Amino acid sequence: MAEPIAALRGATVDLAGRGALGPLDLIVARGEIVALVGASGAGKSTTLRLLAGLQSPSAGTVTRAVGPGRTGFVFQSPTLTPWADAQANVALPLELAGRPRAEARERAAAALSAVGLGDRLDARPSELSGGMAMRVALARALVTGPELLLLDEPFAALDSVTRRRLIEDLHALWAAADPRPAVVFVTHDVEEAVYLAQRIVVLEAATGRPVADLPTPCAPPRPARWRADPAYRQAVETTAEALEAAMTSQTAETAA
Repeated sequence: MAEPIAALRGATVDLAGRGALGPLDLIVARGEIVALVGASGAGKSTTLRLLAGLQSPSAGTVTRAVGPGRTGFVFQSPTLTPWADAQANVALPLELAGRPRAEARERAAAALSAVGLGDRLDARPSELSGGMAMRVALARALVTGPELLLLDEPFAALDSVTRRRLIEDLHALWAAADPRPAVVFVTHDVEEAVYLAQRIVVLEAATGRPVADLPTPCAPPRPARWRADPAYRQAVETTAEALEAAMTSQTAETAA
């Protein structure tokens, strides 16, 4: 494995009402794409917050080899400032970091062009479709040139066609970056996980512990019509079986 950009080692998180989450052991290498899958409540979002340095573990360690301001985070909703246009929304993290306004807006325009919104710089969030708003959120996360990009089910509310297009865009942006960022992507969708990621980490429903670490065939970006490839279909089935086993363990534990 390449040099780690972030790692959890024996990390636990005390959660009110359900006991401890973990222990979590997860290493994310520089430049790789990892998908986290698991049942609702398995701790996927908590794992992202630990990797981002937004939350401290109750025990264990979180190690991050990420430069200041070089972590990008995209949430389930775009969380755009409603009174600012797309360019101003994307420029915001640069301006908050002290970059000159002219430079920040120039870089924001380039980031929006990279996600296909170069002609919507002055559009307010209310004037954007759900897919366009998520592209703005993605551009905002990418504008700082992140070394670590964390995505918490960003496409869950979008239609399947828009989701596919955004995944293709994400692959293209990742492949074009030099150096490539590490990407950790949370999803409930097994097919999305297999298509997007180089490896898939399955979290146990009861504890949030990683219980399976599955590589996916064929390096991204994916070739045309790869979803029809038998290797893709087999990887989907293998991941679905691992996820079912991780969810069944909670059912068995509850019954006992």
